[in-house]
Formats: sequence, C-alpha cells, structure tokens
Amino acid sequence: MDQEKHKVYGYRWIVLLAFGLIALMTQVLWITFAPVTSAAAQFYGKPDLMIGLLSMSFMIVYILMVLPASWAIDTWGFRAAVGFGAVLSAVFALTRGIFASSFTVVLLSTVGIAIGQPFVIGSITKVAARWFPAEERATASGLGTLALYLGPLAAMLLGPYLVLRVGLPRMLLIYGIATAVSAVIFLAVAREHPPTPAGRDERVLMLDGLKSMIRSRDFLILLFMFFVGLGLFNSVSTWVEDIIRPRGFSITQAGTLGGLMLIGGIVGAVVVPLFSDKLRRRKPFILLALCGLLPGLLGITFASGYGLLLLSGFVFGFFLLSAGPIGFQYGAEITHPAPEGTSNGLLIVMGQVSGIVFIMGMDALKSAATKSMTVPLLAQAGLIVLAIILAAFLRESPIQDRPR
Repeated sequence: MDQEKHKVYGYRWIVLLAFGLIALMTQVLWITFAPVTSAAAQFYGKPDLMIGLLSMSFMIVYILMVLPASWAIDTWGFRAAVGFGAVLSAVFALTRGIFASSFTVVLLSTVGIAIGQPFVIGSITKVAARWFPAEERATASGLGTLALYLGPLAAMLLGPYLVLRVGLPRMLLIYGIATAVSAVIFLAVAREHPPTPAGRDERVLMLDGLKSMIRSRDFLILLFMFFVGLGLFNSVSTWVEDIIRPRGFSITQAGTLGGLMLIGGIVGAVVVPLFSDKLRRRKPFILLALCGLLPGLLGITFASGYGLLLLSGFVFGFFLLSAGPIGFQYGAEITHPAPEGTSNGLLIVMGQVSGIVFIMGMDALKSAATKSMTVPLLAQAGLIVLAIILAAFLRESPIQDRPR
C-alpha cells in the first residue's frame, strides 16, 4: 500500500553511496592508530595508553556533541549536518597529516575530526527515512552502517602496510586527502529530499522525542544493548594488537584479525537486514546476533592457533555488527514519531560511554605480569549474557502490523 502512494527514485542509491563514502572515512580516521599502536608509540615516544587516547577522544567528544549533532540533523536536515561534519573532518584530517610529526597537533586535530563525526554517523536513519520506503529502511540503514565497518576494515588492513611502506606521517596525509575528496563528493551529489516523499515520515520535535524515549522500556533495554555491544566493538578494535600480542601474534596478524572481524560484520550487515525487512521482524535477529557473537568473543580471548583466531574474529564480527543496523531501525520504529537523528544519536552515544569505560577497564584489568586481557574480555562476555536475557523481554517492532 505504501509503495502505491509513494514513488521511489533510483537516485536514492547515489545519495546513500555519497553518504557512505564520507561515513567510511570518519571511521578510518577514528581507528587509524589501533592496528599500529606499537609503531605509533615508538614514533611519538608515548606509552600505548596515550596512543589509545587518540581513538578514545572520539568517544569523549561524541558524548559532548551528541545532542547538538542530533538537533542539527533533525532541524537542518541530513545534507547540511553531514556536510558540516564532512568539512570539519576533511580540514582536521589534512592538518593531522601535514603536521604528523607533532603529537600535540595530531591530538588536537583528532579532536577536531571527532567533533565532526557525530554529524555524519548520526544521520544513518535520517538518510533512510528521507529517501527509502518503509520496507527498505532496515536494508538502507544496513548499507549505511556498512560504511562504518568498511572504514575500520580499511584502516586495519592498510594501516600496517602503509606504516611499513611509507611511514606514519605519510599514512596520515593519505587519509587526510581521501577524506577531503569524500567530503567534496558528498557536497556535490547529496540532496535532502527526493522530488516526492519516499514514505511516511512524520516526526515530533527533538525534546518531545527525548521525553518519549526515556519513558519507553524497550528503548531503555536497547540502550543497554548498545552500551554493551558498541562498547565491546570499540574496545576490542582499539586494543586488537594488545589482545593477541601476549600469545605471540604480530602487528600484521593483528591487522588481519581486525580486518576479518570487519569483513564478517560487512557480510552480516548486508545479509541479515534483508531477512529482517523481508520478514518484518526485528527482535529475533537481535537475539540471534547477541547469542551468535559469544563463541567468537571466546575464540578471540583464548585461541592460540592463528586459523581458529581468524575464524573467531569473523564469527564475532558477523553477529555483533549485523545487529547494528537492525538495532538502529528498531529504535527508530519503536520511538516513532521521535526524530531518527535523536534515537540514532542516543544509541551511538551509549557505545561511546561504554567504549571509554571498556578501553580504560581493559587496560587497568590486564595482567601485570603477562599483559593478557583475558579477565576483562570474560567480564564483557558476562555483560553479553545479561543483554541476551534483557533482549528476551523486548516487544516486536510495530512495523509488523503496518500494511505492506
């Protein structure tokens, strides 16, 4: 019925691709130092925790910027908000590359990039709502979220290679140039609306939406799940080299593990939302993701063989990251008519808060003698079990009751 009333435009894929490209680069800039922690620590003469601060600064800034960014997305529209974030990211990514020899400038530039990030990645569900019909929105959110996984994948695979071949400063400059090109492409091709609406998109004001969200039991459970899931992803991505280094694995193997985790996530983010849209169900796929990631996490924690480690990374990424787009869309659907930018932003900010806690906690709880991170990883596995129990009490999305 919705399809008969609303025309769908092929240009929606170009808009989504342009958005995905700049979203990808914001994630490259975030995770840049994770696969090359030891090399960066040696280059700058800093301890590993200070290098980890470069990634953690994104989480700190996101917490401060989430409400202003959500307001901008819901008030200005995604094109203006993403464009603002894209320009900030491009400018500071270039300064980070040009002045790469100074840790102070690199840190300040990283903070500048981090300010722009929530304006970009907080717009995923807004892009889907503007350009895609209801029956395609989980798929569109999945493809938009896919960029958030491709970015870290590129950094995990390219980072060690570029550092070894051209050095850390040139790697940062290459990333800066690529971000500037992506920003120009987005500004050139993105449009706020199709010529006619793609579907129903009535939304209330941001503050009214916030009030309804904090009164929703299902949304509060979803917030906890994102707190655990995104915190786990952020901390494991940040400390991937440190997690496996005590078992004798190299920097290149750490990059490959991080890359395979993200390849698994990419496959999951493409495939799983398609089934969720087809069946018009969200809860079963959220539960499947939470249950499925546990074996992968345990494999990353204990595997001593490289093959088993890589398989565990793929399984972990597939289930954990496939939950992201479905969770974003579920949050937008159960809080309707609250603005998508607000629900999207609140879910991501939970991961930024937990990312800081988990990153600091993993460093604090690692073995003083062996530097092993087994204990904090097992603690996170326990939180996943709690999230599974809570997820069982979720109500299904109202999308299943809407006419096809």
